[in-house]
Amino acid sequence: MTEYAYDRIQENPKFQALVKRRTRLAAVLAATMLVIYFGFILLVAYAPDFLGTPIGNGVTTIGVPIGLFVIVAAFVLTGIYVWQANTTFDRMNDEILKELDQ
Repeated sequence: MTEYAYDRIQENPKFQALVKRRTRLAAVLAATMLVIYFGFILLVAYAPDFLGTPIGNGVTTIGVPIGLFVIVAAFVLTGIYVWQANTTFDRMNDEILKELDQ
């Protein structure tokens, strides 16, 4: 692509909307993951007795499912971003490139 094409793309309102939407989604997902992760770390630091509470009469503590939740949440949030990127963002990108060819 030429420098002229890059300038046309950057000035396109659809491209600006794409960047804004992608940035907003990434920020929301990153903030969500940070809250989950640091919430878990704060529980470890300030409520170890709570995390060490056994579930039922077994040997598994409540900290294990909470820790698993942190890991699963990371996969789910990544999946949400990938799904949006493969559907909405790719469609918007294709529209921008089609306008460039015209």
